[in-house]
Amino acid sequence: MSDLRAFRPLVPGTQPEYDADVYGSTKFRAPKQQLLQVPTSLTEATGPQFSPSRYPSIIDISKVESGEAQGQRIVVEGQVTDEDGRPVPHTMIEIWQANSTGRYHHDGDQHDAPLDPHFQGAGRVFTDENGMYRYISIKPGAYPWRNHHNAWRPNHIHYSLFGPGFATRLITQMYFDGDPLLKYDPIYMCIADAGSRERLVAGFDLDLTMPEWALGYRFNIVLRGRNATPFEDSNDHGDH
Repeated sequence: MSDLRAFRPLVPGTQPEYDADVYGSTKFRAPKQQLLQVPTSLTEATGPQFSPSRYPSIIDISKVESGEAQGQRIVVEGQVTDEDGRPVPHTMIEIWQANSTGRYHHDGDQHDAPLDPHFQGAGRVFTDENGMYRYISIKPGAYPWRNHHNAWRPNHIHYSLFGPGFATRLITQMYFDGDPLLKYDPIYMCIADAGSRERLVAGFDLDLTMPEWALGYRFNIVLRGRNATPFEDSNDHGDH
């Protein structure tokens, strides 16, 4: 494509390190040797294609069938752009999160907080022609995670963004403005640059808030470049 532009190197400190002492599990998965650049074939770079026709959108995850989930209902909206502010249209975004008590709808989660039969905690949306996306959920609760003494994860929602193919998948987390746990969270704080950390925090938006129904939050995502949203395992090339 003639519109492709050269990648601008990431500024040191703006992305999380592979091996962060404060984040205990990184020592088990961080690479011990220098990374190798593996050539990507045309098939890997352009497929598989993700579209609503094959992967239907799940926009409202605040309910299951006719049952409403417990907790504070929220509306999240944002725009996905490239480093030059150009919208990224028709890209698939997967979201997953804990329920309002801080428990995931997953067999591996043994936190003793109650499950919510009306909340499965996963959804899928696509950006429109202007790179905009929107979904409805409930505000997730904090939960303990045993990384260190009295460790609690702040309220957060996981994001997985797909470009033209699976090899371009990017993963990040969205946090909430004003959360007192942020400054104690090793995953959030292992991003050295304060400005980059703040790009992971969704701002409350009164205009997006729906009267007597849901609070609104805005979370924009920049895929690469000097103002890129921090992504997991993206130190060298931006891909997960």
